[in-house]
Amino acid sequence: MSPIGALLGTVLLLVLLALLARVVLDWVGVLAPSAGTGIVRARAAAYRLTEPMIAPVRRVVPPLRVGGMSIDLAFTIVVLAVIVLRSVVVRF
Repeated sequence: MSPIGALLGTVLLLVLLALLARVVLDWVGVLAPSAGTGIVRARAAAYRLTEPMIAPVRRVVPPLRVGGMSIDLAFTIVVLAVIVLRSVVVRF
């Protein structure tokens, strides 16, 4: 693997970890709404890191409404795209 491929693979891994942190912190916010300020700050940081990647996809693919709830497909599409891109980059 070339050094550029290794660097891109590492960057995409960090992006994937930031997306995972966003999911975990969202669930912490749902399950423990009275969480401390540290969780609130971490959640805000995770949103600032990941929202620029998710917002453009969300404009094209709106949330799927199922009954009284909506499923954010944009997040899933971004996660799958990062996984596929990383697997392609790491291979070459």
